[in-house]
Amino acid sequence: MGLILKILVYLNLLTGVRCVQQMSWLPCQFIDEHVTVNVEGHTETQLIHREAMLQFGQKGDAPVNPHAITFLLTGSKLDLRRYVEGLEAEQLECELRRYSTEGIHVHWPFQGAQEYNRWFSCTLKHSNGLLIVTGFLRQPSDQPPPGQQDYRSWPAIGDRDILTTSVAMIIQTQSPTVKGALGSQQKLHCHFAVDHKRPNVTVEWHWQHRGERIKLFSHTSLSGQTQGSGVEVKRLASGDASYTLPFTKMASEGTYICSVSVNPLFAHQDINLHVEEPPRVSINVESVLSMVEGEEQKVICDADKYYPLDVEIVWHVQDRAMSGQRVGAPLPKVLSNVLLSSHKHNNDKTFSLSAFFYLKASLRDSGRQFTCSVSHKSLRVPIKKSFILNVQEPSSWMFYLVVGFFVVIAVPVLYVMLRYLLTARRTELKKPY
Repeated sequence: MGLILKILVYLNLLTGVRCVQQMSWLPCQFIDEHVTVNVEGHTETQLIHREAMLQFGQKGDAPVNPHAITFLLTGSKLDLRRYVEGLEAEQLECELRRYSTEGIHVHWPFQGAQEYNRWFSCTLKHSNGLLIVTGFLRQPSDQPPPGQQDYRSWPAIGDRDILTTSVAMIIQTQSPTVKGALGSQQKLHCHFAVDHKRPNVTVEWHWQHRGERIKLFSHTSLSGQTQGSGVEVKRLASGDASYTLPFTKMASEGTYICSVSVNPLFAHQDINLHVEEPPRVSINVESVLSMVEGEEQKVICDADKYYPLDVEIVWHVQDRAMSGQRVGAPLPKVLSNVLLSSHKHNNDKTFSLSAFFYLKASLRDSGRQFTCSVSHKSLRVPIKKSFILNVQEPSSWMFYLVVGFFVVIAVPVLYVMLRYLLTARRTELKKPY
């Protein structure tokens, strides 16, 4: 039994390794740029979308698709596939671009005879927005940079060219979009890696919203100088540049920018924080509402302190006996006589809204269930509040009239009779015989 278990574990490990290695290439879109100067002296850029392949292998490997531009990623300390483990190629969107170093040459530590480099960026995005990985690809070259804006004289790339590159730097986020409730703590993920030891790295975080931009944190490894807070400086050595927001406020909403600079490369990831506060739902009646036929009651459903603005409140009515049926039960009927209040702006910038209707008690509605359903983008399923209507028949007015008349007449008569009997008794007692 132990031997079988060991074999199964070995097969599982082997399968896992094979799954990682199975991603030997990815179809990509290479967005090339053609830069010109118009007659007015302004620079114009034309984007050209070209078919490309991101292929993992060794120098000299044959291209998987000989009819597309091949970016051959050879061995490096950094492997893009490690950052997308567990994902299928169909779940990833791949985009390649040229990267401009502004015509400046900076020595990049590596082993090789060629001193100069041409740079490209490769961005892998999860199709459902779960992560974004950007890698900087280095192509060794024996041609020095032009000493001016290099995008003006980029070398041409043919439709079937093979560009042998390696990954020099990576920046990743596993939280491109974050949704947080008021008062919650949020960790904005950002991780980076460089292909050589002890690089001179500058890490910064900025917050940006509606034209306003504020620096939250910065750290430079060369000087050790740190400004701001939110990032654990000790973790930067391992590439963890995640930012912790201790208390989410309405003013926290916006774009948080994690940037990493290793000259001549500058990378950043944008993380969008959306504040979503679920509504607090209540109705102004008890779970069972007892009424007399013909009475009228204002029934209110309140949705309080939600954000953002859009909310939907719907009142339904359904026979209680049918509500528990899974098959064949008629759909709840939407009440058409519902009125909405105007949106209330609360001091904490949340909103409130009421939906109400006037319920006139009728015996045919007795036993029915009335439900208020509130939908909001912060909720996976609507919040529902219900009550059962219990309608009673009114008592007969004639009965009360007869009883009242009898009481009014009978009391004085009894009083007179009792006085008469008492007087007669006293008279009889006074007789001498």
